[in-house]
Amino acid sequence: MRHSRGPAASAPLRATLALLLGVAFAQPGLAQPAPAAPPADPIVAKVDGEEIRFSDLANAAQELPEELRGAPPQMLYPLLLDQMIAGRAVAAAARRAGLDKDEAVRARIRRAEEQELQQAYLSRALAGLVTDERIRAAYDAEIRARPAEEEVRARHILVPTETEAREALAEIRAGADFNAVAQRRSAGPGAREGGDLGFFKRGDMVPEFAEAAFALPAGQISAAPVRSPFGWHIIRVDERRSSAPPPFEEARETLRQRLFEAEINTVVERARSAAKIERFNLDGSTPRAIDAAEPPAPTAPAGRPAAPTRR
Repeated sequence: MRHSRGPAASAPLRATLALLLGVAFAQPGLAQPAPAAPPADPIVAKVDGEEIRFSDLANAAQELPEELRGAPPQMLYPLLLDQMIAGRAVAAAARRAGLDKDEAVRARIRRAEEQELQQAYLSRALAGLVTDERIRAAYDAEIRARPAEEEVRARHILVPTETEAREALAEIRAGADFNAVAQRRSAGPGAREGGDLGFFKRGDMVPEFAEAAFALPAGQISAAPVRSPFGWHIIRVDERRSSAPPPFEEARETLRQRLFEAEINTVVERARSAAKIERFNLDGSTPRAIDAAEPPAPTAPAGRPAAPTRR
């Protein structure tokens, strides 16, 4: 789960700010250093008596897209204030219309509040946990020390029947170009490129295909059609190589994301353990105790078999 917050500015405001940014930075005289914020937190507007303070503008500015945060405050803040005033005025009108008591609206507000609380809690709990040092240590332990893996670059012709596969193989043995036969006959990936699959590792392919491909020397074609769950293949291996582990910079983002996900799972499980959780049936009734000898009820609806697991 990725933690992110949406920009505070609407699309029209972003467009206006982008235009002003271009003007401001094109004219050095306008892009003066921002004046220091007042020591107090002054009220800058009121909407039906509800205060808008300077700190509200500063917080809204921090949630803008990065390219807009550098706009001069003397240009940025009045625009944000106009937007905030308009937003507060619309919200006040909604309250006068009684929408704050509408149950559907209140449910959406509760969901939004829960989402904000979740993100705030996760941000605080995860702060500083996934450091460059941890990412580097994970790379050293899991990737850099990993031995080189064998890869092959292969082409294939994929057809639905063994008869068609043997016909394609006979054409090639009679002198036909493999690539041309693949373009004409194959229904598999890479058919337009002569059946080219590029380089792949053994674990990238289904076992039947991988076993046959990795048993072939470079330049050799499979002696007989190879059957897989996708159909019948004629395989030609073009190259073989050993692939070194990826460099740190290439693996860094993947490792960072994986470490974040592991930490998020830890935080979530800790929160679940600390909470008192009661589960009920979907109709609100209390689940009954199931005798250990009783077989579990089927999970699929009656009359509909459960979907098979894809290997």
